[in-house]
Amino acid sequence: MKNSHGPLPPGAWLGLLGGGQLGRMFCMAAQSLGFRVCVLDPAEDGPAASVADRHIRTDYLNAGGLAELAALCVAATTEFENVPAEALEYLAQHCIVCPGATAVAIAQDRNAEKAFVEGCEIEVAPHAPVRSLADIDALPDGLLPGILKVARLGYDGKGQARVADLGAVRAAFERFGGVECILERALDLHAEISVVVARGADGETAAYPVAENIHRNGILAVSSVPARVDPETALRATAATVRIAHALDYVGVLCVEFFLLADGTMLVNEIAPRPHNSGHYTIDACVSSQFEQQARVLAGWPLAGTQQHEPAVMLNILGDAWFAGGDTGSPVEPDWLKVVRHPRAKLHLYGKREARPGRKMGHVTVLGDSLEMALGLMQRIEADLGIGPS
Repeated sequence: MKNSHGPLPPGAWLGLLGGGQLGRMFCMAAQSLGFRVCVLDPAEDGPAASVADRHIRTDYLNAGGLAELAALCVAATTEFENVPAEALEYLAQHCIVCPGATAVAIAQDRNAEKAFVEGCEIEVAPHAPVRSLADIDALPDGLLPGILKVARLGYDGKGQARVADLGAVRAAFERFGGVECILERALDLHAEISVVVARGADGETAAYPVAENIHRNGILAVSSVPARVDPETALRATAATVRIAHALDYVGVLCVEFFLLADGTMLVNEIAPRPHNSGHYTIDACVSSQFEQQARVLAGWPLAGTQQHEPAVMLNILGDAWFAGGDTGSPVEPDWLKVVRHPRAKLHLYGKREARPGRKMGHVTVLGDSLEMALGLMQRIEADLGIGPS
């Protein structure tokens, strides 16, 4: 298995499994450093393929496609955690792959992830695995009301159900097709925060400022940076994220999401073994973006600085904005002049052809002299686009 290389020169090929918006932003960052990017993705016109230097359109487990990628690229990475582990294991025999299949496999399985984090002596929410109806009958006390989540392939609130009693747990488990799940106790959250960290093959780490996140309908809506938490909490969250990265022997960019309770308790919610939605602000507000770090790690380059220039608020733009008129049911392109007329608002659209409610179509990063100023402008943009909280 290949696991190291010298620093790659500009012009070298980097490989990417996955073709969504995270891959698109990775391609653009890598290309700005002079690298060429080959994307392997089954979609014909995904956001990453439209900007990549080469697109291998095939399934992630297609042997011919993987061989073509491995022959072209010195190093490869993933855009999302649900790439089959078998694909990563194959590529690792022929080129550098980071993050490694073991780290990705842990993050793919909520039960394995919870066990791993607890093994790092970091707290998580009270939980129990649910693999059968018998497991439901044997659930420990204190987990209800709770949230039943599929253990694998869930994201952005998909594959989750709030449950108040055992009957609701059984119904949700059967609705999910009887696949392995995890039941987590519902918590009264004070805040949600996240930390993005880059870790090189030499073990060097670079962490970004803590982001404070607001979700709507299970999907990230707004990230404010720096988070409105006390310095001790920010330090604890950063230290926990770095500890997890080291324990995984992680190479690449990783995000850890945390729950904060009113009494100051901090719990790990989940690990994302990739750049994260809450880190998109780094493109416009930091010395380097999370995507540049991903390219640097893959190329064996030193990590860049993570200092934040000024306060920032990132607003996700979902497909709902195309239906904000609410009268015909047909999508209507938003008036982007309502965004770009503001000199300190940075618009990023992902090039997706079809807008659907709940689909991430782009984001806006708003900069300000203060976080309050940035939040105020973000709220004006929300109102102008008709996508604010209902």
